[in-house]
Amino acid sequence: MSAQEPSSTPATGKTLVQRAPEVAGNWLRQILEFAIDGYMTIPGAKDAAARALQSRGDHEAALDSLIRQHVGLAGAQGFLTNLGGLITLPVALPANLAGLAIVQMRMIAGIAHLRGYDVNDRRVRSALTLTMLGEDEVRKRVASGRLPSTPMGVATAPVFDPALEHAVSERVFGDLGTKMAGKHVVVQVAKRIPLVGGGVGAAADGYFTYALGQYARREFIRRRG
Repeated sequence: MSAQEPSSTPATGKTLVQRAPEVAGNWLRQILEFAIDGYMTIPGAKDAAARALQSRGDHEAALDSLIRQHVGLAGAQGFLTNLGGLITLPVALPANLAGLAIVQMRMIAGIAHLRGYDVNDRRVRSALTLTMLGEDEVRKRVASGRLPSTPMGVATAPVFDPALEHAVSERVFGDLGTKMAGKHVVVQVAKRIPLVGGGVGAAADGYFTYALGQYARREFIRRRG
C-alpha cells in the first residue's frame, strides 16, 4: 500500500494544474453574477449605476459618484469580509479577496452600463474581466501579442471568443492572488510601525479600486446617443 503512495501526489498535482483554467473560469463567472445581478440586499451593477444617475442627473457625474462609492466600499474591510453569499464560491479563497473582486467588478460593470454597453453580452463580460488586470498589465500583454486587444476592443469585437475568455479568466484569477499576497506582506510590515496598522490594507484596496475605475472610464467610451 505504501509503495503506491508516492505516485498519488504527482497525479493529484497534475489534476489540479489541468483544472486551474476551469476553476478560474467558474470562480470569475460567479463573481460576475454577484457583481452584475446583485445578491440579497446588495444591489447589482445596473441598479447601482441607475441610483447614481438618478442622484446626480448626469452620466459623468454619476460615474464620479459610482467610483467614489466603490472606493469607499473597497476600503471598508468589514464589508468585504462579511459580504453575503461568498460561501457559495467554488474555491476556498479569503473573504477579503472575493469581496474586493466583487466590489471592483461591480464598479467596472456599472461604468460600462452607464456608457451604454450591454453587461449581459458575453463579449462585454470578457472585457469587464480583462479590465480587472489593470491598464499596465493589459498594455504589456497587447504589445507582446499575448492579448489581441484592449477591453474596448474585446467588448466591441464582431464575435465572442471563448478561448480568449478562458485565458483572461485564468490570468485574472492568478493576478488577484498575487496582488493579495503582495498586500499581505505590506500590511504585516506596517503592523510593526507604531500608529499605522490595519489602515494600510484599506488604503491599498481603495487605491487599486480607484485606479481600475479610472481605467474602465477611459476604456468604455460612451456609446449612448
